[in-house]
Amino acid sequence: MRSKHALLIAALAAISTACRQDMHDQPKFKGLQESALWPDGKAARPLVDGTIARGRLRQDPHKFQGKAADGFAPGLPASYKVDQSFLTRGQQRFNIYCSPCHGKTGYGDGMVVQRGFKAPPSYHVDRLRNQPSGYFYDVITNGYGTMVSYASRIPVDDRWAIVAYVRALQLSQNATIDDVPESDRAKLSAAAHAAGQPAAPPAAAPKPEAKGGNH
Repeated sequence: MRSKHALLIAALAAISTACRQDMHDQPKFKGLQESALWPDGKAARPLVDGTIARGRLRQDPHKFQGKAADGFAPGLPASYKVDQSFLTRGQQRFNIYCSPCHGKTGYGDGMVVQRGFKAPPSYHVDRLRNQPSGYFYDVITNGYGTMVSYASRIPVDDRWAIVAYVRALQLSQNATIDDVPESDRAKLSAAAHAAGQPAAPPAAAPKPEAKGGNH
């Protein structure tokens, strides 16, 4: 009886091993291998029209295109929390990719402009301060005028971080006392008084726009 059991176990083991080896040796084409199956001799076949890679469906037009139903989206997608870390990331990416032309404060006076490259417009002119946030995302993504697309260099999340930072730059150069929360105005007044300045100084006159215009 024991010999029958041993024989059965041995047979099952042989069958299992053979099945496993068949899976290892199954017919398949390796990358860039030739094939006589197709007229062009290539084993790799072109993608079917409309094929989208996993995770690349991008169904949210606001996040991936900067668009709303009636044009450019006015603000950032709700999935982003605009906090200090997000703005810091935007500042880092802006200084790397944008400041060479736009300057670190957004006046269009970056280093390459100082060396003769055509100047972009200042972010602080009314035309650009009044543009919706989706407009800036679209320009980063698709380019505009002499500015090329940065879609291949700046990921989507970083594009929105840059947009948030551009908005912070615009506010920093055009804010008035009315933009300060009422609960914080007393602190400003106290600081101004300690420095011997007027409690509520008028908004500074905007810096003249750099000549040129790419956006």
